[in-house]
Amino acid sequence: MLKILVIDDDPIVRAALKRTLQKQGYDTTVASNGEEGIIQAQLLRPALIICDWVMSQLDGLEVCRRIKANPELATTFFILLTAKGAAPGEEEDRVRGLDAGADEFVSKPIEMNELKARVRAGLRLHQLNQDLQSQKQVLETLNHSLQTQKQILEAELAEAADYVRSLLPSALIGAVRAEALFIPSTQLGGDSFDYYWIDDDHLAIYLLDVSGHGVGSALLSVSVLNVLRSQSLPNTNFCQPSEVLKALNHAFQMKNHGDKYFTIWYGVYNRLKRQLVYANAGHPPGVLLSGTPATKIQVRQLDSLDLPIGFLPDVNFDDAVFDIEENSTLYIFSDGAYEINQPDSKMWGIDAFIDLLINCSQENTRHLNQILAHIMNLNTNNNFDDDLSLLKVSFG
Repeated sequence: MLKILVIDDDPIVRAALKRTLQKQGYDTTVASNGEEGIIQAQLLRPALIICDWVMSQLDGLEVCRRIKANPELATTFFILLTAKGAAPGEEEDRVRGLDAGADEFVSKPIEMNELKARVRAGLRLHQLNQDLQSQKQVLETLNHSLQTQKQILEAELAEAADYVRSLLPSALIGAVRAEALFIPSTQLGGDSFDYYWIDDDHLAIYLLDVSGHGVGSALLSVSVLNVLRSQSLPNTNFCQPSEVLKALNHAFQMKNHGDKYFTIWYGVYNRLKRQLVYANAGHPPGVLLSGTPATKIQVRQLDSLDLPIGFLPDVNFDDAVFDIEENSTLYIFSDGAYEINQPDSKMWGIDAFIDLLINCSQENTRHLNQILAHIMNLNTNNNFDDDLSLLKVSFG
């Protein structure tokens, strides 16, 4: 039953209002002055208060201010009983009442049917306010839960990103040196790469990039990495790049892997013949730089027109062979290294990226961190939109 509090220092008005409201089915309590009314309001927390404006000691305006200042009573609908403000020229009195927090006015002498109507309207508004407060609490609880879930998800993604990073190779030293740079985007991405000696004479080098972002892309990327690292593709010569790509294409058709495909550059260096054999399935070209700053830098782009892995079954991939001169450097990278949005909204692009590699070679500053610093200066965002992977292989 909805609770109503009547505050009036006139006993006749109190009795009349109490009887009328009780007949309407409301739980009605009365108070004979403002101080008592405030105490009753704090105890009862009524849905609606009807209070006389003009009372001795504490008038209705002050009662209204104190009631509305209490957070637990702020939504209580407050009706002022008054003869003030009804006549022309007394509008300022109503303004004062509204400023004090009054929600409605009923003029004296009281017309009971009007009072009943205003009470019903006030109670509807109070109930609506209560419903809104309840929904707000539900939304706040839900938002807190979502924030907690978001933090858990971010922690899990960070843990997954750390795991992917732990699988990537450390620097390779010796007659052939290899190092890598990996800067993940804000999401878990699909880049992975490796370089390792298949045997004493053959060095495998590859970088792959799975379409999309998120857990699905990362899982597929790690699966391919594990397959290549363990050399578990059946009937495959891992020193023959075209055979490796054909076997990968057979094993990872996109229709069986969540409609995800991947590009890959895969090469094998024969240290005895000083030859590099490679195949490229839709990946950005490798860049082979030969010569020294004292001579003209020779640039070769090691690309192809073959499709990415998973697009179509029974695709044949082509090998290409290059002789490797002394002091040559091979760069393999993902498209995140050059698809950089600049302040003028234009894409930086692969040609500009290759120019950067050439300039670094001419200046004899081929350190990956210097290349990264240049790219980060171009990037307008705090984070990269895509994973940035860059491999550098130096042939002594």
